[in-house]
Amino acid sequence: DTVVGHVVTFSFDTQPGEKLVIVTAISGTDARGAHSNIVAEAPHDSFERYLADAKSAWNKALKKIEISTGEINEKTVFYTALYHSLLAPVVFSDVDGRYRGPDGVVHQCAEGHKHYSTFSTWDTYRAAHPLYTILEPAAAADMAQSLIDFGIQNGRLPVWNMWASETDMMIGYHSVPIIVDAILKKLPGIDAEAALGECIRTARKDDYRSIGEYRRLGYVPFDKDSIWSLSKTLEYAYDDACIARLAEYLGDDSIYREFTQRAQNYLNVYNSETGFMQPKRSDGSFADTFDPQQYTEDICESNAWQYLWSVQHDIPGLIELLGGKTALEKKLDLFFCEKADSASLPLFSTGMIGQYAHGNEPSHHVAYLYNYTNHPEKGREYLRQIMTTLYKNAPDGLCGNEDCGQMSAWYVFSSFGFYPLDPVSGEYEIGCPMFESAKIYLDNGNTFNVCRKDLNNNTSRKIKHSDIVNDRTIKP
Repeated sequence: DTVVGHVVTFSFDTQPGEKLVIVTAISGTDARGAHSNIVAEAPHDSFERYLADAKSAWNKALKKIEISTGEINEKTVFYTALYHSLLAPVVFSDVDGRYRGPDGVVHQCAEGHKHYSTFSTWDTYRAAHPLYTILEPAAAADMAQSLIDFGIQNGRLPVWNMWASETDMMIGYHSVPIIVDAILKKLPGIDAEAALGECIRTARKDDYRSIGEYRRLGYVPFDKDSIWSLSKTLEYAYDDACIARLAEYLGDDSIYREFTQRAQNYLNVYNSETGFMQPKRSDGSFADTFDPQQYTEDICESNAWQYLWSVQHDIPGLIELLGGKTALEKKLDLFFCEKADSASLPLFSTGMIGQYAHGNEPSHHVAYLYNYTNHPEKGREYLRQIMTTLYKNAPDGLCGNEDCGQMSAWYVFSSFGFYPLDPVSGEYEIGCPMFESAKIYLDNGNTFNVCRKDLNNNTSRKIKHSDIVNDRTIKP
C-alpha cells in the first residue's frame, strides 16, 4: 500500500500552447487513503472549478466577520490577518477519518470528526486558538481532541507537532491551555476525562525537560538545565493553572489542589531585590550577575523584561509582587520606554517599543495589563500604535514571524477592541477598537456586535465568552 523512495518520470508529447492538468493526492496513511481522498476531493479535472471552489470556501470563512471602515488599507490589513490566522492547524486525516499517529499506527477518528496537525502551541495558545473557539467552534473542538489523541499515542501531549511527529520545538506543555479552553467553553465532542489524564501524565513526566526538578524544587534550576530554565518555570506554572481549572471543572479536588499549588511556582523565581523574574540555582541562589535587557540561554527568545509579565493566570499575584497598582503602572511605563540597543537585538526581537517586542509572543498580552492600573488609556495608546505601525498593507506588513497565525490572531482580536489576556479564563480584556463597528456572524446563528464609543473614557472592564456567543452588543 505504501510506496517509499520511488521516483517516477512521466513524459508527454505536447503540442505548442497545449496545457497539462495534473491531479495528485496525498495521504498520511497509505495509497488507499490517497485514492479515497482524490475520489472525494478531486472528482473532476477543471482547474477553474477548483479555483472557484477555493475562493468560495475562503469567502465563506472571511465573511464571518464584517467590519465598518472606509479605509482600504485598514480593510486589507484586517482580512489579510484573518486569512493568515486560519491557515493552521491543518486537517491530517483522510476523508474516511483514518490518520497515522505518532506511534506509527493508523487510527480512526470518531464519526463526523477530523484529526488536525501542525500545532505551534507556544505561540497559538495565546490568541489563535481562542479565536477558533469563536469563529470555528467545531474545528476548535476537533483540534483539542486531536491533541488529546496525539498525547495518548505519543506518551505525552505535543509541544509542536506536525505530520504524525513531535518536533519538540519551543517549551511548556501548551497543548494544555488549548484543550482546557475548549472544554471550559463546552465545545462538543471532547473527552474531558481523557484530557485531564493526559494533562496530568505530561505534567508529571519527570524525565522530560526538567519537569522532575520543577516538581521537586518548584522551579527549573539553571545549573541543572542550561536551556531556558527561567522560561520553563513560568510556562509550566501557567499550564499547571490550566490543569487546576480543568480539575475543578471535573470535580477532582485532589488534582485541583496539587496543580493550584504548582501554579504558584512563578513566585519562586521572583527576586524582590531587582523586581524581576530571574534564573535560579538548585541551591536557591540567584545568578551572580543580572541585566534585565540581556538575552541569555536561561530565557526563551526573550529577556527578563519581556518574561516578567508571563503570569497570565494570576495577575493580582503579580501586581502584589510588584508593589500594587501604582508600581505596576510605573513598571509598565519603564517597559515601554526603556530603550533597547537595536544593534545587539537578536533575530526574534522585532517590532520593538522600548523593551516590548511585538514580533515575539511573550509580549503580546502586556499592553492590556494597563487595565489593572489607574490609567488604562495608556494601554490603548500603545495598542493603537502597534496596530497602525506594526501591521501594514505591504509585502513586509508583519513585524515578526507569523507563527501559524498567532501574530495575525492578535490583530484580529485587538482590532475588535478585546483580547484574551488569560486564554483559558473565558474573559477578554477591553482594549482599543480600530473600527466604528464590527460584526461576527456565529455558527449558532447569533451575531455579536462591537460598537466603538468614547475612547477617552477611562473605565476598563472585561467581557465574557458567553457575551459573544449569546448574541450580545458590546461597546468598548
